[in-house]
Amino acid sequence: MESQWKANEAQQLEGNLLGLRVYTSRLLGKDPDLVMHGGGNTSVKIKEINLFGEEEEILYVKGSGWDLATIEAPGFAPVKMDTLLKMAQLEAMTDLDMVKYQRMAMTNPSAPNPSVEAVLHAIIPFTFVDHTHADAVVTITNTPDGAQKIQDIYGDRVLVIPYVMPGFILAQKIYEMTRDLDWSAIEGMILLNHGVFTFDDDPKASYEKMIAIVSEAEDYLDTQAPQPLSGTTGAFDAMQVASIRKQVSEVWGKPVLVETDNSAASQHYSALPNVAEISGRGPITPDHIIRTKRNPVLLSEEAGKDLLQFVQDYQQYFTDHRQQETMLDPAPRWAIMPNKGSMYFGPSPKHTLIIRDIARHTQRAIYRAEQLGGWKPLEPAQLFEMEYWSLEQAKLKKAGNAKEMQGKIALVTGAASGIGKACVEALVAAGAVVGALDIDPAIKEAWSGTEVLPLLADVTQDEQLTNAVEELVVRFGGLDMVVSNAGIFPSSAKIAGMPEATWQKSLDINLTSHQQIMKVCEPYLSLGFDPAFVIVGSKNVPAPGPGAAAYSVAKAGLTQLARVAALEWGGKGIRVNVVHPNAVYDTAIWTDEVLQARAKHYGLTVEEYKTNNVLKKEVTSPDVAHLVTQMLGSTFSKITGAQVPIDGGNERVI
Repeated sequence: MESQWKANEAQQLEGNLLGLRVYTSRLLGKDPDLVMHGGGNTSVKIKEINLFGEEEEILYVKGSGWDLATIEAPGFAPVKMDTLLKMAQLEAMTDLDMVKYQRMAMTNPSAPNPSVEAVLHAIIPFTFVDHTHADAVVTITNTPDGAQKIQDIYGDRVLVIPYVMPGFILAQKIYEMTRDLDWSAIEGMILLNHGVFTFDDDPKASYEKMIAIVSEAEDYLDTQAPQPLSGTTGAFDAMQVASIRKQVSEVWGKPVLVETDNSAASQHYSALPNVAEISGRGPITPDHIIRTKRNPVLLSEEAGKDLLQFVQDYQQYFTDHRQQETMLDPAPRWAIMPNKGSMYFGPSPKHTLIIRDIARHTQRAIYRAEQLGGWKPLEPAQLFEMEYWSLEQAKLKKAGNAKEMQGKIALVTGAASGIGKACVEALVAAGAVVGALDIDPAIKEAWSGTEVLPLLADVTQDEQLTNAVEELVVRFGGLDMVVSNAGIFPSSAKIAGMPEATWQKSLDINLTSHQQIMKVCEPYLSLGFDPAFVIVGSKNVPAPGPGAAAYSVAKAGLTQLARVAALEWGGKGIRVNVVHPNAVYDTAIWTDEVLQARAKHYGLTVEEYKTNNVLKKEVTSPDVAHLVTQMLGSTFSKITGAQVPIDGGNERVI
């Protein structure tokens, strides 16, 4: 581990203690071997003049909800030191009271809640305090005689603290242990099974003490546990992934996403002969249990039985240790597929990414600890105490309502522009993840972020379509919703003079490709949650016009296909409905020149042409997407086989 301190960067912050605190916090936070996803905390003590002209010392400590990797100055909660030091001397205090009185001592009421370890930071008599959950250090402590190994590595240069629950009792324990301590004689503290503290009046010195302490632990592991996880990449079957996702979601009580991990390290770990036994002992640090639960589930070919056993084991674990707590959902957050890799479950891509990162670090830690004599984390009772900590329970109660489509997975075809693109945006806004499919290579650059998976495919090519759907299922876990939108509008041609190629191309794209999409998607939709299929039809179905036979016939056949699908799929709970847009002009085919020409042909302005309907309102792609989203959601939960126009009121249709 190397110091990332840059003198030229730090020099720009000279004299700005909070700025320097932000700087070194980010140096720590960007290294996942030190902290991951909100873990760890840092602080700085600053003397300030208050409203009354009095000097007081303020502890700026990382606030709840902030991540060290991206923290800004507003992410630090300012708390009066005198209050925190008085709290440290109390004989007893509940963690909920601790949070309340810490907040009452803040000098900025709009700042986030201070870290639960604010009191501990206050009693360490240095300006800068750094705390991480360094993998290497915690790995060593999670072994037989871990405390002795730490002593062998560091001697008396660090203060070793037996494991104590974070919060007030940890601060109280350290306060008692350090009353007569010469702080200048130590370089840091190691909290067994928890993490590392370093401190100094100089930000660089405190940061580099952390780097040095962790580096020594890494060096020890490199010599005593040198074998890395390595192997070949595995492969996941799309139907198997969808089936497992269905079962896990049912246990969880809501649809969840899946991230599959077939990396070489994950595959190697999954193939270990004793993987079930070592993975069942507990996490690398109790802080992770909120994300991953105590252990993953090992899934055999009979995944249903394995999940049932996991649930029963979790219920027993809860019964064995409960006092007055309410049981959390018993669903696993992480599954191991022997010889294939791992699967991670969560309500959003952000959640599954966090679980994946923690699981990968846990796998590596367990593998190295086994080389040191065995993986030996905390006992189940201690882990339960962390999982059901009152502060964590309070966070769950305050959690806001999820978006309607959170955890659901959609496929949208023709997604690069117009109605298709608007549907992708609307579904993401509703909480879904989306496979955005199009023949246009621009689809690959159309979206950033983890909620959209771009899929380049020609809907008339069965193999391309099948591969794209399987990629979506393996990426997110399944399929709940389809917007079958891909289509073309052929050049106008009378029936008698219709080119055969024009007729056939319209049938291939506007009708046959949708039938193929249905065929490929139906097995996955059968495993989906409130599965729904929406077809984007056309006003030409109820009100065709001359010269549009190729388009109108294909769309009419598509509507009939939807009606038959509604009848065939109803018993599986799959809803099939059709939306019939008309005069949607914010699409690629309606350029300014075309609009002006059409408006002029009818003796109208462009604005009059756009609103040439009964309601005199323009219909846009987002309008259609809004309706499509409603048809996919709970509003249409008991409707199938319906055809809904969205055209502002077309006289011919009416």
